[in-house]
Amino acid sequence: MNTPLEDAPLEVSADAARLDLDLIHAFLTESYWAAGRSRAIVEKSIRNSLCFGAYVGDEQVAFARVITDEATFAYLADVFVVPEWRGRGISKRLIREVLDHPGLTGIGILLRTRDAHDLYRRFGFEPCKDPERFMSLINRRKA
Repeated sequence: MNTPLEDAPLEVSADAARLDLDLIHAFLTESYWAAGRSRAIVEKSIRNSLCFGAYVGDEQVAFARVITDEATFAYLADVFVVPEWRGRGISKRLIREVLDHPGLTGIGILLRTRDAHDLYRRFGFEPCKDPERFMSLINRRKA
């Protein structure tokens, strides 16, 4: 589908009931960052996060998930735009709506990316100033 956004307005929503779990799982399980992630883990991660869907009509065309306490810290994860909808400014609109969400204003947000540095730089993200202060424990258990 190549519908221009002018003909079909984009809506971004944090209503978890609207999320297309089949679409989200299918995309994530093929992504470089979540390859093979089980449906049960995807569903659990969504239940325990603040999630955003971008929609053209009833069709979900993008997704973002934020792990947060909505007070001091947030981690932006699992951001994607369905391939056939890329190149139309959807990722920019989605990130703007995420950052403007009342539960996320005024708190620090971290993220990891391999290939979207330019997108996030537009919104003020930059490499960690003190990487020596950050530590990680990755893949502690297999999901």
